[in-house]
Parts: sequence; C-alpha cells; structure tokens
Amino acid sequence: MKRFPLPVLAACSFIFLAGAGLYAQAAADRTGQSPVSDSPAGKSGAAEEFIPLRRITIYSSGVAFFEYAGTLSKGAALKLPFNANAVNDALKSLVINDPSSAAPLVHYPSEYTLYRTLKDLRIDLSGDPGIPQIIGGLKGAELEVYTADRPEGPPAVGRIIGIEYRPALSAVEYGDPPVPEPYLSLYTAQGIRITAFKDIFSFSFKDPGINADLNRALDLIMASRNLETRDLTVELPGGGSRLVSISYVIPAPVWKVSYRLDLSRSSPADSRPNALLQGWAIVDNDGGTDWQDVELSLAAGRPVSFIQNLYPPYYVNRPTLPLAIAGTAEAETWESGKDGNAENAGGSQARKALRAEAYAEEKREIAQGSVPAAAPSVAGGVVDTARAAALGDQFAFTIKTPVSLNRRQSAMLPLVEGNVTAVKLLILSGERALGRTVHPYLGAELHNTTGMKLPAGPLTIYDGGAYAGDALIEFFPEQEKRLISYGEDLSVTGNAGFTNSQILSMVTISGGIMTINRKRIYERTYTIRNASAEPKRLVLEHPITPGAVLTEPAKFDERTGGFYRFYQTLPANRELLFTVKEEQPYMEKAGLTMARMDILAGYASNQELPAHIRTAMQRAVELKQKADAAKNVQTDLETQQTRLISEQDRIRRNLEAAGNQTQQGQEYLKRLVAMDEEIDGLTLKIGDARKNAQAAQADLEAYIASLNL
Repeated sequence: MKRFPLPVLAACSFIFLAGAGLYAQAAADRTGQSPVSDSPAGKSGAAEEFIPLRRITIYSSGVAFFEYAGTLSKGAALKLPFNANAVNDALKSLVINDPSSAAPLVHYPSEYTLYRTLKDLRIDLSGDPGIPQIIGGLKGAELEVYTADRPEGPPAVGRIIGIEYRPALSAVEYGDPPVPEPYLSLYTAQGIRITAFKDIFSFSFKDPGINADLNRALDLIMASRNLETRDLTVELPGGGSRLVSISYVIPAPVWKVSYRLDLSRSSPADSRPNALLQGWAIVDNDGGTDWQDVELSLAAGRPVSFIQNLYPPYYVNRPTLPLAIAGTAEAETWESGKDGNAENAGGSQARKALRAEAYAEEKREIAQGSVPAAAPSVAGGVVDTARAAALGDQFAFTIKTPVSLNRRQSAMLPLVEGNVTAVKLLILSGERALGRTVHPYLGAELHNTTGMKLPAGPLTIYDGGAYAGDALIEFFPEQEKRLISYGEDLSVTGNAGFTNSQILSMVTISGGIMTINRKRIYERTYTIRNASAEPKRLVLEHPITPGAVLTEPAKFDERTGGFYRFYQTLPANRELLFTVKEEQPYMEKAGLTMARMDILAGYASNQELPAHIRTAMQRAVELKQKADAAKNVQTDLETQQTRLISEQDRIRRNLEAAGNQTQQGQEYLKRLVAMDEEIDGLTLKIGDARKNAQAAQADLEAYIASLNL
C-alpha cells in the first residue's frame, strides 16, 4: 500500500487516512528528542504504524458507521479528514477507545479559521484582493519598487501613501469610456513619487515581518485549496502497546437491494419451498477512502437521524446592562447540603462498583487480544450469502467475506439466495374494477421462509426460463405471507357493479324519545370471466367500507388494513358472479314532546314504521291538536288584551293634550272606563284559557312520557 510522507509534529505521532486505514508517523516529543525506530521509516526520522479500516455498517437512514481498529505503541495524533457536509455528524458521533489515554483531545479549526487568520496577518489576502488593494491596505509600509524603464535599478524606495485611480489617457484621447487605472503614491527621500501600476516591473517590502506574513498567508491559502475537506485531530497521549479503535457515523448513500424470483417450479397445490429467490445488495463508496478487506454490514430499519449544527461557532445575543458599581452586597448565609436519601448513597456505591467491574472486564478483553468495538457486532444465523441478525431494534446483513471496493466505486454484493414458497394466482382489485372492465394482475403469494427479514426493493420475475415482469415488495418479515404482482392476465376480465340502499331495522319510543335504527346496505357484484381453457386461482381484493360489517359472504379468507380478500377458483371458459354485501347501522333520534304537528303527523302516516308505532303517533297527533288549539285560544285573548292596552295608552296621551274639562276630554274618559272593563273581562278569560292550554299540554306530555314501545 502506498504511504505518503508527512511533516513532523511535536509531542505525538500523526495518523492520517490512506487507502483502507490510518497511518501513524512518529515525531519529536515534548523534550525535543526524536524517537528511534528500527524500521526503514524510523531510520529516516519517522516510524509508521498502521490501523486498518476494520468495519463498515451502512444504514438505510442515509448514514454509515466506520471503525478503524489496530495496535499503537506510543502517543499519537489522529488526523481525520471529512467532507464539509460530514463534520457535524462526525462531531456528534465520534467514539475513541484507547485504554491508555485517560484524556484524549479532539481539536479542529473552526469554520471561519482561514478567513480570520488571514485577517489577523499584517498583509490581508482574505477576499481575493488584487495587487492595488494589497498595497493600499499597507499604508505607511516601506516599499522597494522597480519600474519597467529601469528594471535593473536603482529602485525607488519609499513609504506607501495610498492608491488612487485615474482615467486611462488613451481612453480620454480617443473618446472611449474612461477606464480607471491605479497609481501608487510613495513618500521618498526625493519627495512624493507617483507611479502607474502598469509601469511597475517588480516590488518588495522592506519589512521582513510583512514578507513573513505574506508567505504565511500563501501557505494557508495553498493548504485550504480543497474547500470541501475539514480536518479533525484526535490526540491520544497514552503510551505502550495497546489496542485502539476510532469510529464515527457520517452521511453515506443508502444501500439498495434488488431481488430475482424464479417461479418455474411453483404450483398452487405445492406448499413446499418451490421458488428460487436471490437478492443482491447495491452499495456505493463515494468517500475518499478505499475499502480493503473490511467487514461490511447492511442495516435495515428507520432510526431517527438528524444533523445538529455543531461545527461553526455559535454566539447568543446578550443584553447590555448599565454599569452599577456603587453600593455593597448584602450578607447571606447558606446551609450545607447533604444527601437526604439513603438509597441514593447506596446507588452511588453500586454505580462505582459497576464501573469498576466494567473496567476489569475491558482489561480482560484487551489481554485476550480482542479489539474494542464502538458499536454492537453483527452475528447470527447463517444463510447462503450473508449473516443476518438483529442489530438493536434493526436488522442487519453482514457479508460473509471481507469486501474491497475502491473509492468512488459501486458494487453489487450477494445478499440472500434460497427457496421460498410461492403460489401463482391472479389478483383482482375491487377498486380498479368498479364501474369498468379490467384485467386482473398476474401475481403470486410468497411465504418468506428464508429465515431473515427482507428489506423493500424491486423484484424481477422469471417464469419458464423467461422474463415475466417486475414487482415491488415492501419490508418482508420472516414467516410472513405477501402478495406480489408483475403483469396482467389478458385472458381474464372483471368488473364490479355497485348499489346502495337502506332498510329500517327497529323503532323504539322511551322517555319521550323516538329512536329509529336503520341499516345502509352496500352491495357490490363482481363479474369475472375466464376465457382461457384452464381453470385459474384468483384472489379478489374488496375495499372495506369504514364502519360497515361484512354480511355476505359470511367470512373472508384474509383481511388487510383496507381490504377483504376472497380466494376463488375460476372455471375454464366460464363466468363467475361474486357478491359482497356490507351493512352499516346508523340511528336517528327525535324528541316527541316538543315536536311540531307536521313531524308527528308524518310519523303517524309513515307506512315504513310498525303499525303499533303509527297508532301511538295518531293518538299523539290528537292530543297535540287539542294542546295547540287551547294554546291558540290563549294567544288570541292575550293579543286582544295587548291591543286594548296599547289603545289605552294612545287615548291617555290625547286626554293630556285636550284636558279632562273639555268635551273631547270627557269623551276620552268614557272610552278609558269602557276599555278597563273590557280588559278586566279578558284577564279572566285569559286565566281560564291558560289553564286549559296547560292541561292540554300536560295531557300530551303525560301520554308521550307513558309510551314505552
């Protein structure tokens, strides 16, 4: 494997990504002494140690887990280059296992480090400035300038005053739009010298500090040419030979799966595994690292995965408060704290003991030579092409043989191969067939007998040695049965007719409330014609009506979240009629005591209601008529009385205007007396009418309340 030279770093080794692993290069320690190595690299001043890429797990949520594991013999610094879009995930998920480094350190340049470093230098190259802008930003600096007419010297030496722009003389002379040209102003021993930039052959700064900053800025810009890469450095100060692992989770292309299914040997009468299923996983290595002999696992599931913006510095706005320096603080006393729960103290000791036991177990694993893992290892039952097992709450496939895949390459890897049970049949969708003639789907019922959960993916069907069509399959748990479809059978047609009716099932009256129970009946008749010379097996998917109950046929063969399934055999050259009925009960309630006359009369004449209900409603109509008539009499008398009282008010106003001593006033007084007598008579009649109306209404309410039918 190719190894790349690296600059020496003080105090630690330097590890970098190369090919399929991490290299550690020894360097000068804190005392300034260089480590000695017997290896060829050591003789040249650097000893290399290799930490290979051991394990990759690609998840269906758009991330991948990478683990590097190997042996280090001294302190090291691990430089991990990441794409810019992966740094947040790396900071969120980086795991370091080094039993000798009690205090590892991860450091990295912030997102704005280059820009701010360039701004901090005396010569500012941030923002891609031109030569005039660079020189103009160094007013007062001493500059040595050689001009084109005197390239060999002597140079003009002076301090920078500034840059000014003048229109080009040629443009002014020929009447073209003015083009500004920069001019340099220098304060020299001979006075102020102005030179056009186009006449400057070369220049240099007299201040060595500015020249050093210029060189530093150019180094920084050169080192940051790959703006898509960010480096994280992990310092491991431990010593001695030990097993170390570095792992992280970063964005990665999701892995995909595609299946092939051979139905050549499937038969409706055969319940044994009779179809060959083959699955391939498609993986992409889009990173900058080659995979060489890595353990590759492919996890299926839907874990929560998100990006937290951890990489750039984050500042919060704080309020500015007025200065308050006068006055003194009040004296305070504070009680000492103690743990008031004895169980907490015991729990603390238990946690200490648990940590001590875990540390002892880790030391035993290291002594036995096992490599520490940053994530659960994948192991399980053996299938033909991959090991399959649960990975937490997910399911993972581990490719049996180590995988090698160059960067920016993709590959297809065998995932599963084995026999499954498949029964060929036709699938008629009741939704598609409603109101039109359609062909049922060519399909099969699969029984997952592979012993593993199969991820969702496309399925290419072969039958009789030829391509038969494509299908899609959702996530397929083990031992579950699933229908697939891959074409249409042109020799079979089907359509569905639909009717909707309602019937009265029961009517009750109790407590003055009439309850009418009805049923809506949804009936769908399927007409399926088989024009071929052989019988065929068909599954009919009938959409379930929400809230309805299946009544015909009495039972269904299968049920999904939204469909009933009925399995039928289509006779050769025959037509099959199949009816599905569903009933949906609903209820109407009506209060009879305060019901209007037309409503009660409608119930009394409704032939849909039972005879005893109609008879009861007829008696209620008679009582309602009496109550309404009595109420009408009371209302008429009250209306007359109200009219007389209103007329009295008018006459009183006229009387006030005419005076009671006039002849007209005397006439008004007589009329007022007569009206008083009439009003008193109406008051007596209204009292009797109110009693009659109340009695009639009470008779109606008592009758209705007594009904219990």
